[in-house]
Amino acid sequence: MKLKLFFMIIFVLAVMLNVFAEENNIVKVLMKTSMGDIEIELDKGIAPITVDNFIGLAMGYKEFRDPATNQMTTGNFYDNLIFHRVIKDFMIQGGCPLGNGTGGPGYQFEDECYDKGEIISGMIDDEQKAILVWTQMIIPYLQNTEEPDEQIIEIYQRVQQEQSGEPLLGTDISLYQNVTGIGPLHTQGALRAEVNYGTIAMANSGPNTNGSQFFIVTRNPGADWLNGRHTVFGKVTKGMDVVHAIEDVEKGANDKPVNDVRILSVRVLDN
Repeated sequence: MKLKLFFMIIFVLAVMLNVFAEENNIVKVLMKTSMGDIEIELDKGIAPITVDNFIGLAMGYKEFRDPATNQMTTGNFYDNLIFHRVIKDFMIQGGCPLGNGTGGPGYQFEDECYDKGEIISGMIDDEQKAILVWTQMIIPYLQNTEEPDEQIIEIYQRVQQEQSGEPLLGTDISLYQNVTGIGPLHTQGALRAEVNYGTIAMANSGPNTNGSQFFIVTRNPGADWLNGRHTVFGKVTKGMDVVHAIEDVEKGANDKPVNDVRILSVRVLDN
């Protein structure tokens, strides 16, 4: 009887700890816009790097490059930016300091679309391994290195020229790990989150090019063709009526609202 009670207590504690961990991963933010408020839950459980980046920029403690001075600075990055791209039955997009979709915080970071799979090593003997080396090692290395290794630059140029991973074939993964300092290399695991209706995800210009731009999905049930291509890091919990109101504004060239719709502020709420 005592043993049974002991295991029941252990089970209850485990459940409580799991619930606490899940709740601790959720960060609630309030996005005030010129058309109303949007409440969002960010999930560090599925995208910790992305959530920390978004909060750091929003709250003013993460450095970014000021486009006016070209100097690194801090401040409430998202305050007074506009939704520069709005497409009916698809999404609303913001977070560009230039207001035209070409700007960012002065740095880029990796995607968090998939869990990490098995570690792979040895010779690059097929296209799949070549793609993994390209996306997980070479591109992040070049994005974050001011004076990259000449050998990596040469490989990069050959891959770009041939538009294939063939230049990587026949070399060892350890070579790229040693030069870039990135590793180990993993296969692609399970998808962490789908690009569903009401989710907030990172906009990008290709793999591992996240910065500050984001979009909120207005298409119901979602945009499944973007699964695995854009990091989902939260969802709207209140204010989808505001999101749809923004979606319905008059647009001009490049899907930009004729009259600016502004993000007045983004702040973390007390949980």
